Amino acid sequence: MPGMSSELAQRARWLRQNMTPHEVRVWACLRDWRADGFKFRRQVVLGPYIVDFACFRPKIVVELDGGQHTSDDHAARDACRDASLREQGFQVFRAWNHEVDDDIDAVLDGIRSLVEPKQ
Repeated sequence: MPGMSSELAQRARWLRQNMTPHEVRVWACLRDWRADGFKFRRQVVLGPYIVDFACFRPKIVVELDGGQHTSDDHAARDACRDASLREQGFQVFRAWNHEVDDDIDAVLDGIRSLVEPKQ
């Protein structure tokens, strides 16, 4: 679809400039992981989707979910989205915003378990 990628790119740019407080907290940590060789990007266009964070080596997507994700309709869309991302070779990690507030270390440990090689 002509114009679709440009519209998504504009939307992703807007989302990067208007991150939620939860995204800001997680991004501050993920950005520091570059020293360990894990380069995350924020608000990345992947096919028809914009994901909160993506690392391409290894292929990880991190999504932070607010209360709107509890509705059946939204949960069904998330499941389709996750399946599509998995078909592209990505592992998807989802965390609730309240988990970022309550125990950001546990959220980061969950993400790190996907990026670090199994020993």
